Amino acid sequence: MPDLDLLVRDFVGRYGRRPQIHRAPGRVNLIGEHTDYNDGFVMPAALDFATYAAAAPRSDRILRVHSRARDETRTFDLDDPTPTPVEDWSDYVRGVAVMLERAGHRLTGVDLTLTTTVPMGSGLSSSAALEVSVGHALLAAAGVAIDLTALALTCQRAENEFVGMRCGIMDQFISCRGVADHALMIDCRSLEARAVPIDPRAKIVVVNSMVHHQLAGGGDYNARRRSCEEGVARLQDALGPIRALRDVGPTELEDHAHLLDEVTHRRCRHIVTENERVVAAAEALEVGDLVTFGTLMNASYASMRDDYEISCAEVDVLVDIAQKLPGVLGSRMTGGGFGGCTVSLVETAAVGEFMATVAASYRAATGLDPTVFACSPAAGVGVVEVRS
Repeated sequence: MPDLDLLVRDFVGRYGRRPQIHRAPGRVNLIGEHTDYNDGFVMPAALDFATYAAAAPRSDRILRVHSRARDETRTFDLDDPTPTPVEDWSDYVRGVAVMLERAGHRLTGVDLTLTTTVPMGSGLSSSAALEVSVGHALLAAAGVAIDLTALALTCQRAENEFVGMRCGIMDQFISCRGVADHALMIDCRSLEARAVPIDPRAKIVVVNSMVHHQLAGGGDYNARRRSCEEGVARLQDALGPIRALRDVGPTELEDHAHLLDEVTHRRCRHIVTENERVVAAAEALEVGDLVTFGTLMNASYASMRDDYEISCAEVDVLVDIAQKLPGVLGSRMTGGGFGGCTVSLVETAAVGEFMATVAASYRAATGLDPTVFACSPAAGVGVVEVRS
């Protein structure tokens, strides 16, 4: 956790009044990658890494936001009739405000100061943590009752329609509705979710490859989504009015593979098989079958690497190192891809040795110095009390 007393003092010095602090977590996805925008299943956990928005209402309709990480301030008029992106971090803030207003919420002006412990570009969803913390702060300042699922959907629209990143709902949903000590099994079509316990015999260990991706407005992520949509369009000729790859089973896909080009077939195969892996993984966790869960994590990674092609050389090295170490039940890439972090499920007694060995081995193989941390699933967005 950052020094929240310092955040409050900085806010008071900058704006002259005391703020309320809103915390929204990043996330690690245990299994279920790129299935969310295909109406499928995912299993993320909220992290204790989070973005904190210090906020106090204004008497006008001006939104003024300062980023401590970048030491930059931006100012927006909520009454601007033609808000447009400027293609920097502030688009996430302004986009959320724009979408909240379009959803029918009359906002007041707000002064904001932001700080974060979520590593940016690492695949731990720093963008969703930023969006959700700001959205929660803006609604609270306006005195609006907060529906967490509606907030998640609004933040997703901000990223889709204002920022230009065609992400699914997973990141914003888990940032809003995370449950301490549990992952969430989320149906991204119905938005039904159930908490799945993480057995204390194992720990989640995240390793940052230090290869950072930039997804906003980027072609690779959106190209994967277009491949899925193209696959659905072609498969409709044989399967009828399917809405998404969620509606296609592995046997159906293979029976009609002749309708798809080779690349589209592989993209669709990842999604269809990944959905099955998520369902099986939830069942395994619920009965404490960590071995099966780890096996499914490994299979998920192979599919991401070979069929969806969203890995990179450095992440391949990390996963290869991890999967061979004692006490490792499973290891895979997590996040949108093209860099970022891996997530491993490690027997609790082996965590210390795992963290030291994977860091040293990766450093020797790549020359990069990774960040390695064990983490426990955290709660979703909320207000943090600061007494000083």
